[in-house]
Amino acid sequence: MRNTSTTAEASEANGAVGVEPAGSPEPARRPTKGRKALLSGLASAAVVIAGAGAVVAAGSVLPQPVSSRALPAGVSAVPAGTAVGVCPGPARLLEGTEAGTDPQFSPESDTAASSVTGAVLSAGGVLPASRLLALSGTTAVEIAKEPAQATPAGSPPELLAGVVAGRSVDQVSVLSADALANQRASAAAAMRFTATDGDLQGTAAANCQQPSNDQWLAGASTTVGRTSMLVLTNASTTPATVSLELFGSAGQIQAPGSRGLLVAPGTSRPVVLAGLAPGEAQLSVHVRSAGGPIAAVIQQSVLRGLTPGGVDFITPGAAPAVRQVMTGVDIQDPGQVAAATGRPGYEDAGPALQLTVPGPSDAVVEVKLYGRDGQKALPNGGVITAKAGTATEIPLAGVPAGHYTVVASSDVTFVAATRVTRGLKDSKAADVAWAASGVRLGSQHVVPVPQGGQRHLVFGALDNRATITYSAITADGKVRAASTADIAGGTTASIAIPEKADDSAVVGYVVSASGDAAYGALLVQRDGRDDVSSLAFLPAAAGQETVPVTLSY
Repeated sequence: MRNTSTTAEASEANGAVGVEPAGSPEPARRPTKGRKALLSGLASAAVVIAGAGAVVAAGSVLPQPVSSRALPAGVSAVPAGTAVGVCPGPARLLEGTEAGTDPQFSPESDTAASSVTGAVLSAGGVLPASRLLALSGTTAVEIAKEPAQATPAGSPPELLAGVVAGRSVDQVSVLSADALANQRASAAAAMRFTATDGDLQGTAAANCQQPSNDQWLAGASTTVGRTSMLVLTNASTTPATVSLELFGSAGQIQAPGSRGLLVAPGTSRPVVLAGLAPGEAQLSVHVRSAGGPIAAVIQQSVLRGLTPGGVDFITPGAAPAVRQVMTGVDIQDPGQVAAATGRPGYEDAGPALQLTVPGPSDAVVEVKLYGRDGQKALPNGGVITAKAGTATEIPLAGVPAGHYTVVASSDVTFVAATRVTRGLKDSKAADVAWAASGVRLGSQHVVPVPQGGQRHLVFGALDNRATITYSAITADGKVRAASTADIAGGTTASIAIPEKADDSAVVGYVVSASGDAAYGALLVQRDGRDDVSSLAFLPAAAGQETVPVTLSY
């Protein structure tokens, strides 16, 4: 294995999820605290209005009084809230669904299985109270109870973890970890679905997402044989009203029924995208909600005639920006990819970058592909024009097989995701995955690792060297000694994940980066099968935040 390097800023972002200890699941019970509401502390500001009057002679003009004056915005501390991660439910096969109607589902295949794996880290030697919940709020697993009020003084405490290793699930689940000492818990989890028979053969994995009121999902398709189902989940106690903006290859799609979708608290609402935008080979969805925040995921599956073409969960990527980075992109042999994509119905069987430009101006985008030994050439120098208001696909063919980082840059903001495919033989089941655009690595990202199969940590460094520090989290709740990888600028490094560390199963990693900008993803495959899934690292946990508060009229 070659070592390589990365950069990351010390800023931290949102955290996600908590999880169960290894072992037999506990019986379901009501939570002691249930879902915790986010506490907000806001300081008020006052505006002092002064006026002066004078007696003047008749005919003189009185000056206009000053009614208000600008004051600098005050800064108010907002207490850290509960880290929440919403894990998608198992993949389901649509059955007998007409466009625009509520979806019906066929029974699961004989081999279908879904599980959640994750970890929550200690702070000051104490694990924050954390739990795995059903969407209804019922506790499935208590990970850690309410900690003691004080932490022992002395030497730096050992970093510990509460873990869940392959917890079987059959519905949407919610993982939460309380704030500790006014710091958001550092936690994350992922759900993985696998099947070796039926039309949904393959592996579909997704991070358990922090709900949001604004998110972008790229990579859907509603052409013949492609099924895209958007699932909106409201894990809060506040109703949510959701509006969808749809972008296809010919521009924005005005779809009746895409606005004012009500999602009640503690429920999920599926939306069949073919009912809103049929026949779209490239489709991006902008999800906005008023009221409660939403966790959005697209279940995407492919069926080429009678041959399964893969299943995946498309999760939100980074918001529109002038640069998007996707790593964990696995590309197969270029000759075999060219032969496969030349067959009718297999046009989407190769790797590709999808760009969506939501604004009114076209984007001239430069695409760079970084492999193990540096940048790889793309046709036309990797420069393309993406039309405003459209979703544009750029093939990533002709480069040697391997793991890559895709970097797209422009002077106009855009959204991006990269398609990853496995399986090149005719009449044999293949698989598909979408690598979402990720965040720049900082300190203490928790990376959950699903159990079984081939698993790789994939890191990409952009312009200059970066250093990655990674520590295995094992099923016994220990965080093992750290290893480092020095990654050269403009390269991608892959680190194979062992099944065990010190005789205990590896369930995750704690990852930090320093130096130049670096990005990371988890690539999941299965031995003896063409299964694949790519999960971008979640943002690191954020502590106490401040917001500007201004009073005026």
